[in-house]
Amino acid sequence: MISSDNSYFNVPHEFTAYLTPWHGKAMPNDDQLRELQSVGLKLITEVKQLENACLLQLRHLDNDAKAVVDFLKLQSRKVDLVLQYILEKEVQQGSKHPGLSFGGSGFTLSSPAALSTGTQYKTSLYIRDELINILCIATVTGCSEQDGEFISQLEYSAILESDVEQLVQASLRVQQRQLKARKQSNNP
Repeated sequence: MISSDNSYFNVPHEFTAYLTPWHGKAMPNDDQLRELQSVGLKLITEVKQLENACLLQLRHLDNDAKAVVDFLKLQSRKVDLVLQYILEKEVQQGSKHPGLSFGGSGFTLSSPAALSTGTQYKTSLYIRDELINILCIATVTGCSEQDGEFISQLEYSAILESDVEQLVQASLRVQQRQLKARKQSNNP
C-alpha cells in the first residue's frame, strides 16, 4: 500500500489504462490486491521479483561478473517481452483510456467523458516501452477539458510498494531518454 505523504513527479509518456469503477468497496490490503491480479499479471510480477533478487546478488560479485549480469539482463528482457505479449492478449476489464503521464504517485489520462473527482477505479496500467503491467486502485483528483477531451489526474489509493518502485524507476528512465533526445536535438 502507499501512504498519502509520498509524492513523486510524473513524466509525460504514452501508455494504456483500463478503469473499472470501485464503488463503495473497502480499500484492499496488499494480499487482497494481489488476489485481484490476473494469472498473467501474477506471473509477470513473480518473474520480475525473482529477476531483481538474482541481479542484486550478482552485483556484489567482482567486475568479471559484469558480462554474466548483462547476459542475464538480456535474457530477462526476452522473457519480459514474451510475458508482456501474452498479457496484452488477455481480455481486459473496464474502459480503455490513453495514458498521458505517469509516476510513483499517480497518472494522467485522456477520456471522452469527464471522470468525477473523488471517484475510485480498479485500474490496470500497461506501460509497454517499460514492460510494466500493474493493478491498483486509483482515485480521480482532478479533471479538466482540453480540445474536446477530458484530462483526468488520478492518484494511487491502493498499490503494492514493489509496483511503486517499478513506476518510479521507469519514470526516471523515461525522463533520462527524453532529456538525452532533447540534448541531441539541440546539438545537431
